[in-house]
Amino acid sequence: MSRAVPAPEGPLAGLRILDLSSVIMGPYASHVLADQGADVIKVESRTGDVLRYYKPQRGQDMSGMFLSLHRNKRSAVLDLKQPAGRQAFYRLVARSDVVLHNYRPAVAARLGLSYEALREHNETIVVCKAYGFGEGGPDAEKPAYDDVIQSASGLADLYRRVHGTPQYAPSMLCDKIVGLMIASAILAACYERAVRGVGAEVEVPMYETMVAFNLVENLSGSAFEPPLAPTGWSRNMSPLRKPFRTRDGYACLLPYSDRNWQDFMDHVGRGEVMRDPRFSRLAERARHIDDLYRIVEEVAPLHTTAEWLAFCDGHGIPAAPVNSLDGIWDEPQARAVGLFRSEVHPSEGPYRLWRSPVRYGGRSWQLRRHAPRLGEHTAEVLREAGLGDEEIAALDGAESPSEVG
Repeated sequence: MSRAVPAPEGPLAGLRILDLSSVIMGPYASHVLADQGADVIKVESRTGDVLRYYKPQRGQDMSGMFLSLHRNKRSAVLDLKQPAGRQAFYRLVARSDVVLHNYRPAVAARLGLSYEALREHNETIVVCKAYGFGEGGPDAEKPAYDDVIQSASGLADLYRRVHGTPQYAPSMLCDKIVGLMIASAILAACYERAVRGVGAEVEVPMYETMVAFNLVENLSGSAFEPPLAPTGWSRNMSPLRKPFRTRDGYACLLPYSDRNWQDFMDHVGRGEVMRDPRFSRLAERARHIDDLYRIVEEVAPLHTTAEWLAFCDGHGIPAAPVNSLDGIWDEPQARAVGLFRSEVHPSEGPYRLWRSPVRYGGRSWQLRRHAPRLGEHTAEVLREAGLGDEEIAALDGAESPSEVG
């Protein structure tokens, strides 16, 4: 492996990705890679990614979600339903490293986006297919969004076990988790490409990814045959696993080690509890965690959140206030590490964004480009692919498909 110094614009500088995905899952994956220096070209329809139009917004095609999710990317408009648009896209493929899309298998085939079709234009292309359900299964052609996968993967059922009814997490959890898996899979395929000189067809289905994700700890005793216990990790299944009400708010109070629990119980005058064999060691404590959580719930209102944090920090006990997203910008940790900053978008004006949380050798993250206006870089990227001005002009006004995974 080369020991060359990484480029100042990021460790993935020189990697070109054609991103045909939309909404959150695929764009979040390419967001991660773009922040690390990859040249991400977002290929859109004339109407653009629907995420552009969510309210509130200042302009007509740049929502608040879009501003940070698509920074450090370029936008090109192409109509893959038309032969000329498809041929122009193939010209881009010939000079790129990765194609990412979230079209269902049948749609991708109709659009000429199969691995076999793209390989004809670039033998070492990495094609990442990210959609709801894996090929070969009965649900392969079903449309899928975050809520569908929260339901299908068992995530909503975990809420039922704890709260009595199935619920969705108030976050696009599946989209973002699978987005991270997509980014990881693309990097693995690019590493193989660099080492062996071969391309790859990569599949990252949401359902299978989230089932595996949910089973990491919740497989539990069901890992054995025959099962030693139902699925579900007992600590996660406890309805008492929650932020506790303090005298003036809420806090996460999480004694964990033997020493943590002894210090905590001594502090509230319950030191004798830890002499009980059910609680003195971690393995047994996990089986009877509800009994300990009830004590924490009972004593938490004795002190303010600040008093609890001072005690826990002084004794190495994991703890945190329940911060509001509305005020997260001003939290001391966020401010100290420069997590947020203000910028001025060329068309949208002042806005605020978070930096990449990942650093490489102390090098600062760079904002190389603001989120692009729809089709802002169409002519630029097509010229880079060798198209002339007349060819580019002939493509103007085209629309591309909206059928996604």
